[in-house]
Amino acid sequence: MRILPNWLREFAPIPADDRKLADDLTLAGLSVEAVLSEGGQTVYDLDITPNRVDAMNHYGVARDCAAIYDVDLKPAALDLPNPENTTGFAVEIAEPQLCARFTGRIITGVTIGDSPKPVAERLTLLEQRPISNAADATNYVMWAYGHPTHAFDLDLLEGNKIIVRRAHDGETIKTLDGVERKLTKDDLVIADAKKAVGIAGVMGGFDTMITAKTKNVLIEAAWFDPSAIRRTSRRLGMHTDASHRFERGADWGFTAVANDHVAKFILDTAGGTLGAQIDAIAREVKRPTLALHRSELKRILGSLSDGQEISSAEIERILRRLGFGVTDCDPRLAPKEGANLGHPPADFSVQVPTWRLDVEREIDLIEEVARIVGFDRFPNTLPTFSGGVQALPHERHENRLRSDLLALGYNQAISLSFISHAEAREFSSAAPVEVANPLSEEASVMRPSLVPNMVAMLAHNLNRGNADVRLFEIGKAYELNAGKTEEHPRATLGATGAAVSGNVHQSARPYNFFDLKGDIEEILSAYQQQNLYFDSSTSDYYHPGRSARIVLDGRKVGQFGQLHPKMAAERKLKQDVFLAELDLERLYQQPLKDARYTPIPRYPAVERDWSFIFDDQVTFERIRTSIDALKIKDLRSFSPVEVFRGGSVPAGKYSVLLRAEFQSGDRTLRDEEVTVWAAQIVKALETLGGTQRT
Repeated sequence: MRILPNWLREFAPIPADDRKLADDLTLAGLSVEAVLSEGGQTVYDLDITPNRVDAMNHYGVARDCAAIYDVDLKPAALDLPNPENTTGFAVEIAEPQLCARFTGRIITGVTIGDSPKPVAERLTLLEQRPISNAADATNYVMWAYGHPTHAFDLDLLEGNKIIVRRAHDGETIKTLDGVERKLTKDDLVIADAKKAVGIAGVMGGFDTMITAKTKNVLIEAAWFDPSAIRRTSRRLGMHTDASHRFERGADWGFTAVANDHVAKFILDTAGGTLGAQIDAIAREVKRPTLALHRSELKRILGSLSDGQEISSAEIERILRRLGFGVTDCDPRLAPKEGANLGHPPADFSVQVPTWRLDVEREIDLIEEVARIVGFDRFPNTLPTFSGGVQALPHERHENRLRSDLLALGYNQAISLSFISHAEAREFSSAAPVEVANPLSEEASVMRPSLVPNMVAMLAHNLNRGNADVRLFEIGKAYELNAGKTEEHPRATLGATGAAVSGNVHQSARPYNFFDLKGDIEEILSAYQQQNLYFDSSTSDYYHPGRSARIVLDGRKVGQFGQLHPKMAAERKLKQDVFLAELDLERLYQQPLKDARYTPIPRYPAVERDWSFIFDDQVTFERIRTSIDALKIKDLRSFSPVEVFRGGSVPAGKYSVLLRAEFQSGDRTLRDEEVTVWAAQIVKALETLGGTQRT
């Protein structure tokens, strides 16, 4: 937001020049992002954190300046002349929980016209459009003191009454921007005796706005519940300067003062006769009294760079300059939370002012002292720590998995833990965990699977021209089990595009199922295993002919394959997408292999080849399992070399060339023993229904 240093100086005698002031404000937590020069004046562009709504105006920033430079802040309250008339105008607060206070004042006989040139120029520097003296009065006071106000044309209000109530379901109001708004019972409105004339804390109504014909004005200054204004503002898509402040918490105690400032502005620029103030208080918004311990302040902040401690007088000075009430500690205050009976008594009893809704605990007071003293005056120190660093139970497994995936060319991705109900149903049969207050329907449940987000990330890349993508994510999946939320560690891989890039030496080759299978086998090779096999029992969102389930030593540890073409078409994916899911809870139960050196065999290997015909139902997994069951000690490898279908091979069958390699580490194998082993293999293959070809 924009702040004018010259305006700050009207509230406090700041001794620093504009450049030094910008630096000092930044060190005090009000970050000056840019110092601009416009129209011969300096303009600050401040980045004010959302919790500091009290500083979203010139008076609030000037209050910090008064504390920084130890100068007096000009009082905000002012004395208006005695009212020249009274009125029977009434204010009724029907929703005291949503509107704690409503202050109104009537001015009659005004003359609407342009604001004085200095006011118009100042508003223009703040990127605000001058409208008229009465309308500018509310805007000017908001930028001066931070409290939003509104001015109604009194003659357009019916029933000589204002009612702060909930809207009726389906009730409509045309707002100042000329848009017809449909309201619900969750919205708070300002109404006259017959109709809504403003959306509370957001925007006034079109039908009662100030115009050139206006002669009599009702000034409104109120306090509204922040959560109620936030809900209405978001539902209607209306983010205004007023709602921005009311959503974060306005000052309950400032409504009457803000009302007086608007009245004085109108009297000075539009003339008129001042009416009596109407101050309706439905409930008081109280701020807490906090205990502040010097010992706690020293524990948190330490000493200054010069070795000195912050004195009690300095602490009291800073807090008083910031508007806090400071007295000696009240012995009736409860001990500091978490303190034992031997904790020293508090040094100060601090009353939090109504405009500091962000200060709720002792640590908040300590932060106030620290930022005014200057964070740069405290030396950098590390907190004491008596414990030792403890590794997570599966740290070695996760580090190995991550390093293997990075080595295979995958990039790590991180996605949100929320997905839609539809995606949860498509990619998991588990009961989803509902989000209590979802931001949208697309993020209404905790993800029971990492696959939907992986598909979305691949689609995001493809839609932006990045055709060759390999990603992995390690994270948690969530599901309901017997009413309790369970978290399960998962890993998901996603790949699409080229497996081998084309160049002058070779043509490009697209990534396929077997590339992914090779990557999975490489990952699993890091684990000790007795029996690893793959079968076709996979989820429905995989291509039925290009997917596999992973079974490691009798436990299902994952599945992988091509995304089903129907799913890919629904998501408008431009090329084949391959996915893999690993159940890390089960995978991490497998011990990691220890790195061991094995010398290269000194003795020659012996190979044997067989050509067999099998039924299509006989998978190589079954063939390999039957050969492993023979437990031939010196069988180093057994693999398919060629597969052939058609020609002389009957339909429903295939021909495969199988190769076995035998090798001993301590001697040369004899032909007789290799022949015995070969016969055992042939017999096992025939047991599977295979027919040896000659």
